[in-house]
Amino acid sequence: MIPLDEAAHFAKLVLACVQRELPSSIQHVINGLDDVKRPRELHPAFYGCLDWHSAVHGHWLLVRLLRTVPGLPEAAQIRAALDANLAAGNIAAEVAYFTAPHRQSYERPYGWAWLLQLAAELHGWDDAGARRWAAHLVPLTEVIVARYLGFLPKQTYPVRTGVHANTAFGLAFALDYARATEHRALEALIVERATAYYAADRDAPGAWEPGGEDFLSPSLVEADLMRRVLPPAELGAWLHGFLPRGLPPSLRAPAIVSDRSDGKLAHLDGLNLSRAWCLRALANALPLHDALRAELAAAADVHATAGLANVATGDYMGEHWLASFAVYLLGVPT
Repeated sequence: MIPLDEAAHFAKLVLACVQRELPSSIQHVINGLDDVKRPRELHPAFYGCLDWHSAVHGHWLLVRLLRTVPGLPEAAQIRAALDANLAAGNIAAEVAYFTAPHRQSYERPYGWAWLLQLAAELHGWDDAGARRWAAHLVPLTEVIVARYLGFLPKQTYPVRTGVHANTAFGLAFALDYARATEHRALEALIVERATAYYAADRDAPGAWEPGGEDFLSPSLVEADLMRRVLPPAELGAWLHGFLPRGLPPSLRAPAIVSDRSDGKLAHLDGLNLSRAWCLRALANALPLHDALRAELAAAADVHATAGLANVATGDYMGEHWLASFAVYLLGVPT
């Protein structure tokens, strides 16, 4: 469990932005003049935190902390924010936005993945507020699940980038949701697609990382997806083929962030956090005698230290989203 003082710190960062409309960075297809609206009118549930996907994973953080940290001082404020933002009418407006013409690729797959993480976090929680928020979220969750089911059979090639379009990340979080909610059709499709895309991959080009605005490691998020997909007895062989010389130096050392007021460069703080959770989860999945396990765990610790030190950057370009990555990391056992 996250210590109470840390949890309160992260909650305050997110509460400062989930209902903050401006500044806002929106990707918006305008179908007609009536679509020229302010962010809160376009997205009455997820208008804060600079952009839609950051607002979604900000809500995930609030639910995760409320669910797992007893005695959180911000609990009442969190419940009020969730009641306001996840109201049924607000979610209906989000559904209307997604289902309007020419928006079939909106937030694919990063925002889709985090929306399903939010739904999975609410699923099965025996709490009156959680049951209400989960019920309100159902129509949007169903839209996102349908988007995955409709799109993945058409996606011939995976997107291997370090930012939002990364296919492996989108599949990993969607697979978590499918298993948590026992959505067998979605689970089967993701396992099939992940196997087709990545099962034959060998000798990952980790030396090419990081890219200048990455917040995901293309190599490590792929490996973390395959950790979910492959039977435990097969993961070690695949991972040793994927990293035949162990971790390259470029994946052992944390990324350097030169300007935290630049939103793209600030991505690299998130890269250190997401690398840490991938490395830690992969290390935990390997047998104790596997030599790669200690190497992965050591690199995870170095990245976690660097990333967690820079969640509160003093600049909104980082503070509108980094706490979510920190909380996700801290949920991965050491």
